[in-house]
Amino acid sequence: MGMLDDFKKFAIQGNVTDLAVGVVIGGAFGKIVAAVVADVVMPVVSLALPSGDWRTAGLVLREAADPKNNVVLKYGDLIGSVLDFLVIAFVLFIVVSKLMTLGKKPVEPAAPAAPTTKECPECLETIPLQAKRCRACGSVVPVAA
Repeated sequence: MGMLDDFKKFAIQGNVTDLAVGVVIGGAFGKIVAAVVADVVMPVVSLALPSGDWRTAGLVLREAADPKNNVVLKYGDLIGSVLDFLVIAFVLFIVVSKLMTLGKKPVEPAAPAAPTTKECPECLETIPLQAKRCRACGSVVPVAA
């Protein structure tokens, strides 16, 4: 019975639940960004290239009698997938960096540390605050409060 209790504790623990929610939201967000890339970015890229449907571009390595059996190197699909990844990674970078800056509290400047030394009025040598005499000139120095 101990292993079942440990599993329940693990499965219901906040970290696992947060991870599951993050994976589901991440998948949905990935679909949204992929749709934006496919429907907005790629048509603009297609306008700049000589052939409009460049995702289907490929190099036939071996041609068979049946076109379905051709061996094709689909470089257009690879380039499209790389562009999808770069756009998704960039959007995630922007979102995560903005979320991280929202979560941080502004750092307040530290108060200046209390001085531990003072200057001798006679020779201007630096001496400890509690010193009664200057070690350089020997003059009597009032003790700081």
